[in-house]
Amino acid sequence: MNKPIANTTCHLCSKPYNDPRILPCLHSFCLQCLHHEIEKSGSQQMFQCPICEQNTSIPVGGASGLPQNLHLGFEVEVAGYMSTIVNNSEVCCDECMDGSNSPAVVFCCTCRQFLCKHCHNHHKRSRHLSKHNIVGLDQEGARQLHTTMKPRDHYCSQPDHEDDKLNCYCETCSMLVCLNCITGIHKNHAVKKVSTVAKTHQMEISRALEDAKEVVTKLTGAIDGNNRMIEEVEVSKRNAFLAINQAFEILQQTLEERRKTLLSDLEAISLSKTTALTLQKEQFERMVEDIGHYTDMASQILQTHTDHEIVALGGLIPTELQATLKRVQTISLTPNQHSNITVSVKTDDLIKQLSKLGNLFQNYPSPSSSACTSTSVVKVGTRYHVKVQSKTSKGEEYPHGGVEVKGEMRSKTHNGAVVYGEVEDHRDGTYTITLTPQTAGPHQLLITMDGQHVQNSPNDLDVRPKRDYHTLCNAQQVIQCNRPSCVAIHDNGDIYVGDVLYVADYGNHRVQKLTSSGKFLHKFGQEGSGQGQFNGPAGVISDSNNKLIVSDLGSHRIQIFNENGGWLLTIHGNGSGNHSFQSPWGLALDPQGNIHVAAYGSNTIKVFTKEGVYVRMYGDPNNPIGVTIDEEGYSVVSERGGYCLSIFMILKGTRSTQ
Repeated sequence: MNKPIANTTCHLCSKPYNDPRILPCLHSFCLQCLHHEIEKSGSQQMFQCPICEQNTSIPVGGASGLPQNLHLGFEVEVAGYMSTIVNNSEVCCDECMDGSNSPAVVFCCTCRQFLCKHCHNHHKRSRHLSKHNIVGLDQEGARQLHTTMKPRDHYCSQPDHEDDKLNCYCETCSMLVCLNCITGIHKNHAVKKVSTVAKTHQMEISRALEDAKEVVTKLTGAIDGNNRMIEEVEVSKRNAFLAINQAFEILQQTLEERRKTLLSDLEAISLSKTTALTLQKEQFERMVEDIGHYTDMASQILQTHTDHEIVALGGLIPTELQATLKRVQTISLTPNQHSNITVSVKTDDLIKQLSKLGNLFQNYPSPSSSACTSTSVVKVGTRYHVKVQSKTSKGEEYPHGGVEVKGEMRSKTHNGAVVYGEVEDHRDGTYTITLTPQTAGPHQLLITMDGQHVQNSPNDLDVRPKRDYHTLCNAQQVIQCNRPSCVAIHDNGDIYVGDVLYVADYGNHRVQKLTSSGKFLHKFGQEGSGQGQFNGPAGVISDSNNKLIVSDLGSHRIQIFNENGGWLLTIHGNGSGNHSFQSPWGLALDPQGNIHVAAYGSNTIKVFTKEGVYVRMYGDPNNPIGVTIDEEGYSVVSERGGYCLSIFMILKGTRSTQ
């Protein structure tokens, strides 16, 4: 099989390549030409490929630091000999040393020499030369040259190593080396045989080719989908056209102008849809073309390049190809337009309304634009509601129902058990899907519209068992607490109990951890003012990162721990200024994760970030001991001194209800 003949002319100088270097975009140029291009760019970091204008980083050493295209250099050499054979009727022998200029009759592909009849006979008689590949000086010989001639061996350029072949590759320095270099300047470096490194690159290229085939298949399918959608748009257009004509035939002259207006709108809508779909299709085709560019080069490399040539390219091919494939993964392969064009013509309207009769609806709910809202944690046996808002491809809310919406909850364990949801169509573009999980464990929530996933679907869902408070209340184990003041529920079902004592001589000054069944797990803390010690813990809460926040009443501080009781941070209340507080009691977290502290002794609510940075304060409650924040952002504070509950608007910090 004949090898494909590469283009051996530089795009910049229009001459055969001289020391060709390859760019990340896989375009090659002469080394000297690239030097000129880099100088013209005026940049030290970046220049553009003269062909595709892709930005290329300038390596250390300038153009000389770019990978050599060894195979293209070999192609240039072959093309030069082929040109000499085809275009020159008389070629002198390269082997004769008597200056006779004897005419050559053959070309030795191994020696790279034209030979006269005498030297050719010497080749055939020599034991070492007789096995060389010889071709004739004619058209057939020129064709044979491309398949018969082999690349030269590559030798080391280091002093005293000129006779040593570059049979190894230094991964530390990313360069070909000889055996003598391994014991010298590349001693203790990561060195492998060229053949071994080449096999690795060949495998990477092969894998990239397989990935490319898969993506091209998807893109081709997407292009077909766009073509089908364009045809459906035309069908929808024709149907709307007929409906419009049938309606306006009854109304005759009065309706004629309106008919023309609607048809004009229809053309605009159809054009808009077709244009959008065509542009998307062209984008897919460009991606196929880009991938084809890389895959063609990759296939050619695997077919024609030697190990040295492949290694000289490094991981360029798979890296660039994978980058192109990843770009495909960032776009939607679903047609960006729906084929639906609906016309509404009401012939019963009053004559005076004829000037405004009829409307065209080009928009249709787009699954990729529509979204569902849900929580990430639900309980077994609890009805779980998912809200779905249908939107057009432009992100506008679609005001009509009638779209096929489905929802299901699929267990990642329990043999993939599925719970199908009940869908309520509110006829205003919104839907409610109700599901009741039956098993605990990780699940996937899948919401589809017209058979395609909406935004946030599939979505991971954690289904947890209900807390068994009956078991907790009937626990046989007695937990020793001295005036427990606060309980915090952890996401995993564990319960933290804070013990507080107002008299320093009494109490446990600690936090205990129990399971939801009442089993004691561990405790932490003791009386004192050091890290992890308490002087009457009054409040405890758990945040979304499994951190425990404890108010240390007697020490006028807040301490933060990990879920196992390891101390992390202290927010000190002593001192002066807005950040100070006295006798912290109740705690709460707002949606931003800020900590709200009911400062009993300061008659205010202080707010800190989870890193302990003061944010602000609000309200003037009388001895506040408890605080909680509802889902609408209101802060509810219990006032021990005021014998009341106060409700504050967090944004304003003002009391709205008592």
